Amino acid sequence: MKYLVTGTAGFIGYHVAKKLLERGDEVVGLDVINDYYDINLKYARLASMGVEKEEISNNKLVQSSDIPFYRFIKLDLSKKEDLLHLFAQEKFDVVIHLAAQAGVRYSLTHPEVYIESNIIAFLNILESCRFHPVKHLVYASSSSVYGANEKLPFSTSDSVDHPISLYAASKKSNELMAHTYSHLFNIPTTGLRFFTVYGPWGRPDMALFLFTEAILKGEPIKVFNFGKMKRDFTYIDDIVEGVIRVADRPASPNADFDPQNPDPGSARAPFKVYNIGNSSPVLLMDYIHAIEDGLGKKAEMELLPLQPGDVPASHADVSDLVRDTGYKPETSITDGVNAFTKWYLDYYKK
Repeated sequence: MKYLVTGTAGFIGYHVAKKLLERGDEVVGLDVINDYYDINLKYARLASMGVEKEEISNNKLVQSSDIPFYRFIKLDLSKKEDLLHLFAQEKFDVVIHLAAQAGVRYSLTHPEVYIESNIIAFLNILESCRFHPVKHLVYASSSSVYGANEKLPFSTSDSVDHPISLYAASKKSNELMAHTYSHLFNIPTTGLRFFTVYGPWGRPDMALFLFTEAILKGEPIKVFNFGKMKRDFTYIDDIVEGVIRVADRPASPNADFDPQNPDPGSARAPFKVYNIGNSSPVLLMDYIHAIEDGLGKKAEMELLPLQPGDVPASHADVSDLVRDTGYKPETSITDGVNAFTKWYLDYYKK
């Protein structure tokens, strides 16, 4: 199978591409390598896959020096003609679209970036799959779509019509756009609502990275909602296992779909949405204690109110993902955080 994996200089995309290659698939990795966070970390991920910074130039496929079935291309997904050309040239079997502008808080100050990266770019992915058909399009949504919902656990059967950040609205828009293309052009699409992914090679803008860095420097960490937060933290290896299980199972029409009582997570078209999380929420303070244990150093905390766009709790109902794919997250917070802190200390030579 030949896969296009977008966002392979990013956290989840990097790990998904590695796993596909380990099982013998062919992968074309794609990323624009923007400067939302440290680009050196992005280039380091690529270098670990045998693609060196010096080889990379716009719209040029680069062969990995270490992995025969891996090639990388730096390409801006907002440039439709460049993407259509790549699809025509490569004839992908499956697309796993993980590239996006991430971050809830950043969307409060840079809204226009989310329209270009999460709406226009996704439209171009859909158009490319329309004109160069694939067996399955899997794309990243987010638990942020649940927005103002307070009923826990979050279910894909719940309405998600009350986003509280533009980031969340852009991800909900992706799901609506995917359904339209599944309905009109019979493209099998599956959206994955990720729940707080963490682990080695993670994103520097996320709490685990920020907390670890601050604790090692002896600086206070910012703990929002006065620490009264619960998150469905999900280890990267469990996420990757779920992504690939879903990719191997193209979305199909729901034969029991009732248009008089429509299920938001499925359709008469080959369309599906899944939650992908640990389904076992953890108190933020327990997460911080696990970081302290991994580093062997106590945190100094600055307790702050809930930030705009944030939610106090998340909890994924993953029952349909378990039923359909056998997905089963297995990594405890202690083991997952410990794996991250070991990686961090090694990578930054602490």
